[in-house]
Formats: sequence, C-alpha cells, structure tokens
Amino acid sequence: MGAFVKLLFRNRLAGFGAVVLGVIVVLALITPWLPLHPPNETVTANRFLRPGTPGHLLGTDHLGRDLLSRLLWGTRLSLAVGFAAAVIAGVVGAAIGIIAGYFGGRTDNVTMRGVDMLMAFPYILLALAIVAALGPGLMNALIAVAVVNIPFFARNIRGITVGIANKEFIDAARLSGMGHTRILLTEVLPNVIPVIVIAMSTTIGWMILETAGLSFLGLGSQPPQADLGSMLGEARSAMITAPHTSIVPGVMILLIVMSINLLGDGVRDALDPRLRSGALTRPLPATQVARKSVPEVPARPGLLEIDALETQFHVGKRVYRAVGGVTLELKPGECLGLIGESGSGKSVTALSVMGLVASPPGVITGGAVRLEGQDLVGARYERLRSLRGDKVAYIFQDPLSTLHPLYRVGDQLAEAILCHHGIGRAAAMERAVKLLEDVRIPNASARARAFPHELSGGMRQRVAIAMALANEPDIIIADEPTTALDVTVQAQVLALLDELRRERGVAILFITHDFGVVGQLCDRVAVMYAGRIVEQGTTREVLDDPAHPYTRRLIACVPELGEGRRVMAAIPGLPPAVDNLPDGCAFAPRCDKATEACRTGEIALEGGARKVRCIHPEGSVREATA
Repeated sequence: MGAFVKLLFRNRLAGFGAVVLGVIVVLALITPWLPLHPPNETVTANRFLRPGTPGHLLGTDHLGRDLLSRLLWGTRLSLAVGFAAAVIAGVVGAAIGIIAGYFGGRTDNVTMRGVDMLMAFPYILLALAIVAALGPGLMNALIAVAVVNIPFFARNIRGITVGIANKEFIDAARLSGMGHTRILLTEVLPNVIPVIVIAMSTTIGWMILETAGLSFLGLGSQPPQADLGSMLGEARSAMITAPHTSIVPGVMILLIVMSINLLGDGVRDALDPRLRSGALTRPLPATQVARKSVPEVPARPGLLEIDALETQFHVGKRVYRAVGGVTLELKPGECLGLIGESGSGKSVTALSVMGLVASPPGVITGGAVRLEGQDLVGARYERLRSLRGDKVAYIFQDPLSTLHPLYRVGDQLAEAILCHHGIGRAAAMERAVKLLEDVRIPNASARARAFPHELSGGMRQRVAIAMALANEPDIIIADEPTTALDVTVQAQVLALLDELRRERGVAILFITHDFGVVGQLCDRVAVMYAGRIVEQGTTREVLDDPAHPYTRRLIACVPELGEGRRVMAAIPGLPPAVDNLPDGCAFAPRCDKATEACRTGEIALEGGARKVRCIHPEGSVREATA
C-alpha cells in the first residue's frame, strides 16, 4: 500500500486531487458532529444573507436556510449516491463483460447486443426515461445513473476478458479440471480487477455530475432534502440577485469532479505495471544525460567510438548501473561481436549509442559516443532523429514487436525512406520492393503488400534487415536478431548479413550470447559481464585462446558435435545485481581462480589490441604477463 501511495503522489496532479477529495470526504463524514444549523431549518427573515454574515459563514438561501449546513449535508448525499452508482454499474457491468468475453459464441452475441441497444440511446435521455418510468426520487436517480453506465463497464471488461480467455494459463486451468465458476473467480477476475478499479475511479465524477443534473431538473433529490444538484436548481431563480447561492454548490461540484478525475488518472498510472519501474510520465524522445565530465576527443577518430560509457537506471532510491564504463571501437566494414549472458548490459549499450534508452528511468551518467568524431551523448533531438535509421540503423530481436501490425510491410519500408529523403511515394515503394529483393524475399512485390502477421519469423526478420538497409547506413546495430529463429533460418540470416556487409561496406555491431554466431560472422569480439568489457580481441584469438575465466567458461558451454558423450558445462551461480555490485572483479564470486586480491580495488581493462580485465588471466596472455 505504501508503494502504491508513493507512486500515486509522484503524479503531482493526482496527489493534488487526492488531497482535495480527501478533505471533502472527511468533512462529509464528520458533518453530523459539526456545530451546524439544521440543514432544513427555515428562517424567512434571514433570506439571501451574504457570505461572511455572523452565524452564516456561506450565507443563506431563498428560505433563510444556512448554506454551509446544506452544502455539507448535500455533499455527503451526493458522494454517497455517486459512489453507490459507480459500484453498482461496475459490479453489474463487469459481471456482464466477464461472462460474455469468457464464454463467447451465442452468449457473447446475445449479451452484447443487449448492451449495444442500451448504448444506442443518448445516456441522458435514457436516464430521464428511467426516472420518468420509476418516478422522481434520489434512489430512482441512482438506479438510472447506474443503468446508463453499465454498458461502459461491460464493453471495457468484455474486451479485456476476450484476450485473457484465450491465454495458455486459462487452457491449463481447464485441463486441470477446474470448473467455469472457479476459473472466472480465481483466474479471470484477478486479471481484470485493476481495469475495473481504473474504470470506476475515472467515472465516479461523471456519475456525481449526472446525479446532480437529474436533481437540478427536479427528478432526483426532492425538497426539503438537499444535494448539490437540487441546491443549484433552487438557486437558479436568484442567480443575478444572490449569485452566492449558485456559486457555493457549483464550486463544490467542480472540486469533487476535478479531484476525482485527477485522482482517477493517477490511480490508472499507479496500477499500470509498465510504469512502476519508472516514473509516471511519458519517456523522453532521447535518453537523459547527466555527465559530470566529457572524455577528450582522440587525435584520429574512427567511425564509431564508445568511450567510457556509463548508463544507469534510477528507480526510486535504487541505482542500477547497467553499463559501467564501456569502451569500444567500430571500424568501417567491420563486424564487432558483443557477447555475454542475459543482463550483462549489451542491449543497453547498443541503445545508448543513439539515445534510445527510455528516460525515465534511464540516464547516461558518463562517457561519450562519437560518430565520425562528433559526440552524440547530449546531442539535440533533431540531430539524433536525423541519424536514426539513416547513418545508424537497428535490427531488433523480435521483428513482430517492432513492425507495426496495422501497416503493410512495404508501406513501413517506404516510410523509413521518406523520413530521411525527399522522394515521391511511388519511388519510395519501388525502393522498398528492391530492398525486399536484396534480402532474398521471393515474390517481393506481393510480399510488400502483406501485413507482418502474414509472414513467417524468418521473413519478418528479413524485412527488419531490409528496413535497416533502407537508407544505406554506415552502421547497423543488430541486437540478437537470430535468437528466435530456427538454426536453418538463422544460418540464412547470418549469411545474408555477412554478404551485405562485404558488398556495401557496412559496419555491424552484433549483439549475441552465442559464440557459434560470433565465430561465423564477427571479425572482433568483446565479452561483457555485469556492465563491463572483460575481454576484447580478434575472434580467432578469443576463441582459440580465451584469457578471462568468464570467456573460457562461456566457450565451454557451447555444445560440440562429433565429440561423443560429453558433460555439458555450466557456469555456477548467477550474475550479480547491478544495483549492488561487489568490490573488485564482479565475476569473482563465480570464479574458481579468484583470490582475495580479486575482491578488492578496481581491476582495469589492460592490453593493446588484445585486452583483458583480470589479474589472473589464462592461456598465452598469462604467460606474457608472467
């Protein structure tokens, strides 16, 4: 609960709404114990007293009744009716939506057609019709407001339930012998409760407003009973001569509805699991930069230089050091492999190059990223946007999540070209088809008219490669582009990347956790662990003679064909949490050669073309340093 409140109050408007609503609710709850005039006490001699009159802080109405007393009692009643209507509409609407979405078929069609019939009527007219049929009265107004809002909940919850009903965990529950009632209560309902809460929190204000509207028209609260709507209705005749009688209930309605809506937005964000690890704001267009110093520019800058790059994630009081001083260089036409276990910081390093790490919570806190000598860290967004997809292109692991599901692949390729080049639409589409042919997609003109879901995984990955090549970039950053593919398609994609690299001279930063892929494609390799480079050198040197114990363990984990029975190697333990890295070598707790010296001080990455971050290196590097 404390974490939820903390997340809620990070949204300042939501916090303001919570405070205002809290004050109003507390006042409404303690109203019976406050020293107030009776709300229905009529004193005609005190008609239309102005606010500030002794004994009548907010003045009196046309019958001499104390406005402060009627305001608090009316607020108490309006809040009770609004919350009750929201609960009734939420419970009934959610039940209808869950049943319709879960069972589907005829149940869904019959139920939702009835809901559609309710939605076909303007909700105010429907509420008026219900009250006219039942008769004026606050309880009937409550029923009317609840009924007209049931379709809203039913539609929303039904849409969520349809997606949940086809999930694997629901199928597993059926196979385990669970009945429909139990599945609905234990599997479906817990997954839709946050949506119900969010919907209720954002509609309570409107329900209070609708109830006040009915009372304003004389169909809700009946005299002498006071609610905010009836107070407005009684004061309309004196709006010119005694405006305070309208302003007082009007301001209270404004405060209640505004605070509930602001609080509802905050509740929605705080319950969204995608926002819990960051802030309740939209990500910035480029990664936030908070560098204390900038490294010096080298005398002879290369194509791409990552110099002592540090990227962190600030989540509350925790600081996750995802990238802790990475230095890499990429030359024209070269393929550099970046390898390591999941969570070692490879993808964050790649995303930091073009400022694509989500902020908040991501922050680049040190180092530089230079493209042809120009530092990109902290560059203007317009500069980064002009380079993204043009000079530096990305190929991501899952093309189905990066390609837009509602646009044809040819249109998406054409858009990537049109964003950077002022050519016609027809020329862009022609170029898109040519790109599909270049990545060996058969019948490219027909495939350009296909949607992503109509293509196989290998075809989608080829489309992603074509998109990366659309503007003839100098650098392609491939973030595990073959992990989700079978070995045959993986080999084809790797061969295609290698062929394109040699034909076009494109430099590739290839991120993977497979040394077999590195040996097939890469010229050099950098091994990464806990946000740092632990070994770097040519692919042949690293594969034939690994110097760091971590590299040797990774290579030992690669299965080999034709070796007969062989014990599969595994690295004991788990990578360290980057918010609590140990002193010294981060790999020391998992290394069988670690000494006390490995667990203290800073261990530097040393060497020339062949570098290693270890005080007890292995192989020829150890002999050279002995």
